[in-house]
This record gives sequence, structure tokens and C-alpha cells, in this order.
Amino acid sequence: MQIPNYKEAKKRERKVFQIEEFQLEKEWEHLGDNKTYFIKTYGCQMNEHDTENIKAILEKLGFQESSNWEESDLILLNTCSIRENAHNKAYGMLGRIKHLKESRPDILVGVCGCMAQEEGVVSQIQEKYKFVNFVFGTHNLYDLPKVLYQSGKTHHQEIEVLPKEEKLVEGFPVKRESKHKAFVNIIYGCDKFCTYCIVPYTRGSQRSRHKEDILREVEQLVKDGYQEVTLLGQNVNAYGKDLYEDYTMENLLEDVAKTNIPRVRFMTSHPWDFTDGMIDVIAKYDNIMNAVHLPVQSGSSKVLKQMGRRYTKEDYLTLFSKMKEKIPNVAISTDIIVGFPTEEEEDFQETLDLVKTCQFDNAYSFVFSPREGTPACKFENKTSEEEKNQRLYRLNEELNKYFLKSNEKLLGKTVKVLVDGVNPTNKTALYGYTESNKLVNFDGSIDCIGKIVSVKITDSKTWSLDGTIVDE
Repeated sequence: MQIPNYKEAKKRERKVFQIEEFQLEKEWEHLGDNKTYFIKTYGCQMNEHDTENIKAILEKLGFQESSNWEESDLILLNTCSIRENAHNKAYGMLGRIKHLKESRPDILVGVCGCMAQEEGVVSQIQEKYKFVNFVFGTHNLYDLPKVLYQSGKTHHQEIEVLPKEEKLVEGFPVKRESKHKAFVNIIYGCDKFCTYCIVPYTRGSQRSRHKEDILREVEQLVKDGYQEVTLLGQNVNAYGKDLYEDYTMENLLEDVAKTNIPRVRFMTSHPWDFTDGMIDVIAKYDNIMNAVHLPVQSGSSKVLKQMGRRYTKEDYLTLFSKMKEKIPNVAISTDIIVGFPTEEEEDFQETLDLVKTCQFDNAYSFVFSPREGTPACKFENKTSEEEKNQRLYRLNEELNKYFLKSNEKLLGKTVKVLVDGVNPTNKTALYGYTESNKLVNFDGSIDCIGKIVSVKITDSKTWSLDGTIVDE
């Protein structure tokens, strides 16, 4: 048994991680023959991509995917720990699974992802969720077959959560959710240690994949007909700093663009590591999309310092202005936290002022959520919950004005849309995303799915656009 340890997780050391190829031991073969699995995924794109790997591993073991968790032989929760709401959702699902297991005691139940890397969560699973068969963490996804095998062999709760990352594993099988858009990991972990963030503890230190492995993966996606790749990491802008002397994110972006895949995206960025060279590369290549997610978190330099963000409001605005000046028609989205423990009304007003200045194309706004083990969890709270929620409401009112204003600029224009599929709420319409990552709904043939088509925008809403497909 191995359990998470925050003290170990916080340690950082400069080293190049050993690389191993993923492989299945013979004794693990046929573990899932004639069995089904169901995975519930919470959280970010990194978790979504981890699930793509997990599904492929399970299917190599003989499992078949099921869309009905109540009828599955294996239920796995791939969890998120970024906010309390994500915790509550996972625990709520475990409660429902507990009732199911009372009538079906032979089903296997597993927990993985970021919550599995939290000391308190694992303790709670051991004490209150004894029906959970196994737990493994973000650092040893490759151990899933072994953990499954051990769980079936010992009939005890198997907990294998490495407190600290040990190696990089390449060659993971993958069952991609899309046939035209793909996630590619380029860096794992984060060394920034923002005072409110649990990610450096749950995802470990920054570890860059070798450029050759990344480019080989992208080149194969091009051969397979993929139209878009998203380069993933907790902080993609730090790519290469732990591995190379003179090869960074701007170099990788350029090399990926040169594979001629039609669309390149990346996320998530930290303003501290966003270089002028990156801006120049984005501006230079048409197939690097003109959409940048640039989390600001607060418009107050005082709060930013207490958050440990390593930049001031003025630094952020300077970077923002450079992007607007150099990248044609760039769309910039952001993340904003309200109700940080030290945030006062004047700090919140500075955030509103920054929003008015930047007029973001999109944003994700949240009330501060204390995370166990982080410094901000111990900060004195200066704001009531009622005031925090009022601030969030006021912020969203301001943000929504600019979302609509940004979309209205596209009225009457023809844009390129990568068609994702049939609109889930209107089965007669298709939907897809523009180069600037704006959602567009339009009528069209299902033959368009997976293709880049021209759409003339006929109506704008706060969160989406409507259009008509046009012949070229």
C-alpha cells in the first residue's frame, strides 16, 4: 500500500526523469474478459485525456465500455480536486454506488485522478468508503492493470498512490473520444505553487515530454486525418525548462505547426511564462489558432501577490496588450477568482476595472474554494459567503456584456468552423468551433462532421453564434 503525502509532494528537485514504455504483463491479460466498465470523469482536459488512456488500457485487458454505470462490472471515478464542488460531485456519486454495491457486491469500484492524491480524501475512503476496491493516483496511471489484478487477488482495498512522481511513461494506448480533435500531453505537473491551488500537490513537479515523442504523436495524428490538436499541461508555457537548455514552448509550437496539422491549440498558460517569442510564433503561423486562454485570477496586484501569481496587474495588462497588437483578431479568455480570503471591496473593484479594460472573449469565474494543504486555506477570511456570491454575480454581469459584444463583431462575417457533431439540444443542427474558439450552431449535413467548413454568422448570443453554411 502507498498513500499520498503532502510533505513529499511539495518537494522539488532538478532531475531528468527516466522514460519507460508502457507494457502489459502476461498475468494481467484477460482480466476483463466478458466484463464491462464505466468511467465518470470530472475536471479538466488533462483528466479527459487520462480517461482516454484508461479506457484503452481497460479494453486491452478485455473490458468493454458501457454507458450504464448501474449495469457495469467495473465503475471508475476519475476525479478532480480544483474546487469543493468537484469533490462534492464525486462523493455524491460514491454514495449512489454504495447503494448499488449493496445489491451487487461483486462489482469493482475504483477512484483515481487528483482527489486520489489528497491525503484527506484517501483517509476518508479508508474510513467511510470501504466498499471502494482500489485507488490509484495521477503519477501511476500505468499501474491500473496491476492494481486491478491485486484487488481481485487479495479482496482487500488496494491503495497505490505514489506520493511523488517517479518516471515518465510513453506509449500509452489511447481511445480518443473524437476522430478529428485530439489532446496531446506535453508537460505534466506545476512548480508555481499559487497559494490557493492544490495542483502542484496532486499533479507533481513539472516534467516535460521529449520533443521527439510529442512530434511523433502529432505526426501520426496528421496521418490519421485529425484536424486539430490541443497541447496539454498544467502550465504549458513552462515546457522544456526542466529538460532542455535552448528548446522551449515557442520552439515546440513552431515545430508542431510545421507538421501542417490544420489547427493547433494549447492550454493552460501561466502569464509568468508567456514570452514575446511565443506571441511571435502564434502570429506567424495560420494553423496556430488565434485563441489564448490567459488566467488572470484577480485584477488587484495586492491579491495577486498573496495568491503567489508572480505578476502584477500592470504586467498582465502589458502582456494582454502585446497579444492584441501582434496576433491578428486574437480572442483572449481568462479565469477569475472572487472572494479570495484577503480580497476587499476595493480589490474586487480593481478586478471589475480590469475586465472593463480587457473585455475578454470568454471567462471562467469562481468563488474561492479553500483546498486542504494549501497556504490560502489558512488565510483569515475577510468576506462573508453572501458577499462572495454577490461579487460573482456582479462580475458575471460585467463579463457577459463583453462576451456578447465580442460575438456581435462576427455578425455577417464568414468564418471557418471545425464541425464537431450534431447539436445535442437541436438534432437538426450541427455545431462546431471557430478558429477563435467560438461556438457556432448551423444547419448542415452530417457529412460535414470532422471537416472545416465556411459558415456565415447570422445571429449572435452571449455564449454562441448561429450561422448558415456557405459554398466555397
